[in-house]
Amino acid sequence: MRSSQINGVIPPLTTPFTREGDIYEDGLRKLLDFQIEKGSHGVFLCGTYGSGPLMSVTERKNVAEISVDQIKNRITTIVQVGTPSTKDVVELAKHAEEYGVDAIGCVPPFYYRHDAQSVLEHFKQLVKAVEIPVYVYNNPKTSGFTVTPQILAKMADLGVKGIKDSSFSLIEFSHFLIELRDRKDFTFIIGTEALAMPAILLGAKAVISGLANSFPEIVVDLYNATIKGDIEKAAKLQLKVNEARKILHIPKSANAACYAMLNERGIDVGIPRPPVLPVPTEEVELMKKEFMRIGLLKNP
Repeated sequence: MRSSQINGVIPPLTTPFTREGDIYEDGLRKLLDFQIEKGSHGVFLCGTYGSGPLMSVTERKNVAEISVDQIKNRITTIVQVGTPSTKDVVELAKHAEEYGVDAIGCVPPFYYRHDAQSVLEHFKQLVKAVEIPVYVYNNPKTSGFTVTPQILAKMADLGVKGIKDSSFSLIEFSHFLIELRDRKDFTFIIGTEALAMPAILLGAKAVISGLANSFPEIVVDLYNATIKGDIEKAAKLQLKVNEARKILHIPKSANAACYAMLNERGIDVGIPRPPVLPVPTEEVELMKKEFMRIGLLKNP
């Protein structure tokens, strides 16, 4: 049974698609079972790796419904509801709550450039719409908006319960921790496996790891070693995780790389949704060779 607190390794789950561009339900169900089998503590649906911005509101609801049905409360389910529209965000959040997800994640509204006041109002409406926890997903590179420690404190005043930080800066992450250190009920989540060990030691409760889409075991091992205080083992695993991450980024799209490597592991997740393209064969072969070298894929 899952813990009531969000913690552990949480992949930003890849959404399987068919060649016709539809949600591949059988592939999604098998991928969820694979994640549970391999020790992941939860899933983060419809985020960057999950192609959330490439799906319609109806499709995103479908992903949430299938996932909740397949998970059956075995692990934590977080649904990322961010869109450029406050109305759509609220609709997705209410639907997710109705279907029994544990928490909502939301990237600030993107495409249009917004000031802090607009973004805070956006989150105010979201928090008012649901009773389950809402987490802000700080991803400046994709959203075009940077959540600062001061803005995060204002979000916490509105009722936001935590942050998934994908700024890829341990310094910035530490500033969030310092700014909100007196808020004992606020949850800090690091948004990359590359900083998992130091972030957990500083106070992160979970790591949302793109690499864990394809290779959850090594990230789970890293998390477990860190929380147990086996620092020597954790340090070695962190370096191996970062090496694996470099391999996953051989193609232009790490998202597409996850489809390729999951398929290599016997988990049929179909193909990415355009405009994301499948990884070219030569790059798949190079990734396979490198993952075999470090022991994450078996030799044929």
